Amino acid sequence: MLYVPAGVKIKLIVINQDPTPEEFESFELNREKIIGGGRTAIIYIGPLKPGEYPFFGEFNMDTALGKIIAE
Repeated sequence: MLYVPAGVKIKLIVINQDPTPEEFESFELNREKIIGGGRTAIIYIGPLKPGEYPFFGEFNMDTALGKIIAE
C-alpha cells in the first residue's frame, strides 16, 4: 500500500525490476501504461479524493497487486 495526501497531484515513479514487460493498470485511477523490462515510468495521478485506489500489473495479475490510499 502507498499512502498519499488527498487533494494533491502525485507523481508516481514505477520501476519494473523484472526483465519482461508489465502493464500498470488501474480502473479507479483511469491509468494504463506498459513498462518495458528493466524500465522506469512516470505516471501522474490526482488530485485524489480520500479513498482507496487499487492497481495491478495486467501481465501478472496474481502477484502484481497494490493499492494507493489517499487520506
